[in-house]
Amino acid sequence: MTQNVNTLFTNAIVLTMDGKLSQFDRGAVAVKDDLIVAVGAEADITKEYSANETIDCSGKVLMPGLVNAHTHVPMTLLRGLADDLRLDVWLMGYMLPVEREFVTPEFVRLGTLLACAEQIRSGVTTFNDMYFFEDAIAQATADAGMRAVCGQSVMKYPAPDAPSFEDSLAMAREFIIKWKDHPLIVPAVAPHAPYSTTPEILRTCANLAKEFDVPLHIHISETAFEVETMRNEQGMPVVPYIKKQGVLEAKVIAAHCVHIDFGEMKTLKHVNAGIAHNPSSNLKLASGFAPVQKMLETGLNVGIGTDGPASNNDLDMFEEVRLASFVAKASSNDPTVVPAATALLMATRMGAQALHIGHLTGSLEAGKRADLILVDTSPVHNSPRFHRDPNNAYAQLVFASKSTDVTDVMVNGKWLMRAHQLLTLNESDLLEQARELALKIDAFLIEREQSILSKLIALGGSMEQESFEVQVKVKVTEPDQLVQNMKRPEIEINAYKHYHQYDEYYMFDDPAQGRLRFREDNLINEKGDVENVRSRLTLLGQKREGEIGHDVLLSRSRFLAPAVHTSRFYREYFKPSQVVSIEKDRLRWHIKYKETEFFINLDHVKDPAGMGHFLEIKSRTWSRKDADIKADLVNELLNLLGVGSAETVTKDYIETLLS
Repeated sequence: MTQNVNTLFTNAIVLTMDGKLSQFDRGAVAVKDDLIVAVGAEADITKEYSANETIDCSGKVLMPGLVNAHTHVPMTLLRGLADDLRLDVWLMGYMLPVEREFVTPEFVRLGTLLACAEQIRSGVTTFNDMYFFEDAIAQATADAGMRAVCGQSVMKYPAPDAPSFEDSLAMAREFIIKWKDHPLIVPAVAPHAPYSTTPEILRTCANLAKEFDVPLHIHISETAFEVETMRNEQGMPVVPYIKKQGVLEAKVIAAHCVHIDFGEMKTLKHVNAGIAHNPSSNLKLASGFAPVQKMLETGLNVGIGTDGPASNNDLDMFEEVRLASFVAKASSNDPTVVPAATALLMATRMGAQALHIGHLTGSLEAGKRADLILVDTSPVHNSPRFHRDPNNAYAQLVFASKSTDVTDVMVNGKWLMRAHQLLTLNESDLLEQARELALKIDAFLIEREQSILSKLIALGGSMEQESFEVQVKVKVTEPDQLVQNMKRPEIEINAYKHYHQYDEYYMFDDPAQGRLRFREDNLINEKGDVENVRSRLTLLGQKREGEIGHDVLLSRSRFLAPAVHTSRFYREYFKPSQVVSIEKDRLRWHIKYKETEFFINLDHVKDPAGMGHFLEIKSRTWSRKDADIKADLVNELLNLLGVGSAETVTKDYIETLLS
C-alpha cells in the first residue's frame, strides 16, 4: 500500500545537490505539507507514494531553489538611480541621501514585493537580506511566500528607521524576538560594515546574535581602500579587527570578502563563517576579484549573491552563477577552477550552509523543506542535451540556461509560480506603484543636482556658520618682523596654534554656485609633530557686500560640513570644472584688540611655490554697522603689525592663482 503525499513530481531530471551530487534521470520527488519526503528514481518513488496531485515534469530539470546569499531587496526601487561610480560615491553621495528622504516601511514593503516577484521568476526561493525597516521586509517576504534570512541593519550614522545606533539595536532585538522560529523567516542582526560601525556596535551585535542564536550579516573587505584604511587606523586587517570585537563568536555571514588573505580565510573557516560572493556587483563597482577558489580549498562555505539591485542591477541568480564560474577562471588563469557543478552547489546547498540554514533548505533530500524549481532545458539556446558526462546537466544549467527558463517555483510546499504565472503577487500593480515613486525620486535628485549647496546638505552635517565676516588678506614681505609685532602690549593674545594645511578649492562653471573648499588641518605641537588632524568642507558663497573702509572685504553666507571622506570622493561627487590645490603652514592667533576679537593668520604658502607669505585678519559680525567699526580696527591692526594699511590688500590665494 502506498503512502499518500500532497504532490508527486515525476518524469524529471532530478538534481538533488546533496552531499553526493546524486542525479536521477527520470526521477521523482514526493512532497507532503512543507517537507520533501522522498527523492529517487521514478520507478522506485511511484511504488511507494501516491499523491493528491501528480505532476509530469516533461523532462525538465527538477532542482533545489536558488539561494541568493546577499542582497538588499528594497533597493529594487533605486535600480538605475546612479551608476558608473565608485562604491563610496555611489553609497554616500546618492544612495544614503535618497534613502534618508524616501525610505519608509511602505517603501521597503513595495521594494521587497517587487524583488520577490523578480526572484521567484528567476528561480530564487531563499535570500539573505540586510536593510532598514527589516520587519516590513520580513512581512512582505512571508506574504509573498519566500524564505529569507532578514537582517536588521545597524550603523553608526542616523538611518531612515533610527536616529541613532542605540535605536537600531533596540529595533533589532524586537525584530528578532518577533520573528524567531517563523516557518519562512530567519531573523538576523546586520551591522553594516566595520567602517560604518564602531567597536561598541560590533560587540553589541555579536552578543545579540549569540543571545538568540541567529545569524550576523556584515560586509567584509569589499574594497582595497577599506582594507588599507583598516590597516592604517587599526594596525590590522579587517578579519582580525572584527574578531577582536567578538563578531566571530556569532554565526557570521560575511558578504564580499574580496580582499582577504589566506590567514583570514583560515580564521573564518575555524568559526564556520559563511561567505557571500557577489560577482556582478564586484565587477560593476570594480571592487576586485574575490579569491573564491582559495576559499573553497580552505573549506569555507561560499554562497553566491546578487547584492542589491541598485549595484548589480538585477536579482538574476542564473547570471550570478555563470559569472561566479567565469570570473574565478579568468582571475586565476585556470579554466578548471569553479566548474559548473561547484558553481551550482554554491548557489544551492553550499549557499544555504553559508547562511547557516543548510538543515532547512538548499538540496532535495528527505526531511528538508520543499523549496524547489523546474527549469526547462529544451529552448533553442539550451539544445541539444548530451548524456555521456553526468556533469553535462550542471554545465547546461550554469553555462547555457537563463532565468526565463524557470517555469515553476515551490517554497515550503506551496506554489509561488506555475507555468510562468506568479500566484502570490500582483506584478502589474507593483510595477505601477514603482513607476510613481520613481518620478518623485527623480524630481528630488534633479532639484538637488542644480545646487552645490543642496548637494552639500544632502551629505549631512552641514550648517550655515555666519552671516558676515570682515576680512583682509595682505601680502607680507617680512614675516619674522610681523611675529615680533604680535607681542605688542596693545594686542591681547588669547590662543596660539600652528597648523599645516592642505586645501583643495573646487571651482564651478556657474560662479553663482560659489566655490567649495576641502581643508585638512594638521595641528602641530611644540615638538613639531602632528597632534591632531581635522578635515572639513566650506562652501564660500559669491555674495559679498563689497568693500568697506579701505578695501576690507565683507563676505556673507558660509556653509560648513565635516569632511568624512577623501578629497577624491568630493571631486567625483561635486564634479568641479577646476580644482586648485594649496599647501601651507599657518600660524594662528586668536586675539582681542580694543575689546574686539579677531583671528590673525600668517600663512606661508609652500605649494604653489613662490607665492610667499600672506597675512589674514578677520572677525565675525552680525550687522553692517559693526562691520564698519571693525573695518577701521582692522586698519589699525595692520599698522600695528607693520604691514601698512588695507589699501595694500591683495587678491586671495585662489584669485591670485587664477589670474
